[in-house]
Amino acid sequence: MPVLWAPVLNALAIAPSGAYLDGTFGRGGHARGILDRLGPQGRLLVMDKDPEAIREATSLAASDARVRVRQASFATLGEWSETAGGLDGVLFDLGVSSPQLDDARRGFSFRHDGPLDMRMDPTQGLSAADFVNHADEAEIARVLWLHGEERQSRRIAKAIVLRRGEKPFERTGDLADVIAKLLGRGDGRTHPATRSFQAIRIHVNAELDDLQAGLEAALCALKPGGRLAVISFHSLEDRITKQFINERAKAPPANRRDVVELAFTPRLRDLSGAIKADATELAANPRARSAVLRVAEKLATAELGA
Repeated sequence: MPVLWAPVLNALAIAPSGAYLDGTFGRGGHARGILDRLGPQGRLLVMDKDPEAIREATSLAASDARVRVRQASFATLGEWSETAGGLDGVLFDLGVSSPQLDDARRGFSFRHDGPLDMRMDPTQGLSAADFVNHADEAEIARVLWLHGEERQSRRIAKAIVLRRGEKPFERTGDLADVIAKLLGRGDGRTHPATRSFQAIRIHVNAELDDLQAGLEAALCALKPGGRLAVISFHSLEDRITKQFINERAKAPPANRRDVVELAFTPRLRDLSGAIKADATELAANPRARSAVLRVAEKLATAELGA
């Protein structure tokens, strides 16, 4: 069962004849839940960067005429002609999926030694190995700090540059060992390479830039009354999502220095705040412990701004 499955489906308030977009198909758990609630006239659009996810989605589409598939980042959803008629709901389930983490060949996890890749689409862009073997020390430190909030970013960057001068990084276990030897094992509950791996993955996949663009594209594509649901797994993603909703749902604080008070027209209604997994889900799926769902509704007044 995918993370926050019931809260997501409830949040989307699925109308049987509606049009919905799952921008992170993965292995289709949420998508199939949406399909179960759609009627014959409903439509489900699915997107994903991952070729394996797209293969799964294409198989689903072959057996269900309501499904349309596009391999691309959800940041480009507005460029897809299928969204031109407007959407009743949009779902983003951010981060890396369980199948990606569990497949050593994808190089997302230090728990399974494999090629140091980390790309959602292995055919596009630079891999994690390309980044750590060629970026300068300052850039590596910047990425580890900004995308991983790693306090030891400079020390780790220096260690990476020193080590790659002797031998390039090729394997996930190799990079994880260098970081672990530098920082030590700590309390043993969290691997010392966790933040660095997160940061490098976010960087090579441009995940935060995609999120910013995807939220804007979703808002434009949603019909008035349409729902936006976003599942985040770390504070960076959640902060971006929360700020995006707040800035379009609440007027900014008044500034006494302004001669004329600027008019504010809300475009979203915040429907939920932060929704987290309950005890039952956590017992069945420990990976849900860091998941946060935020839900917003596009206001009718936004039709003029979109």
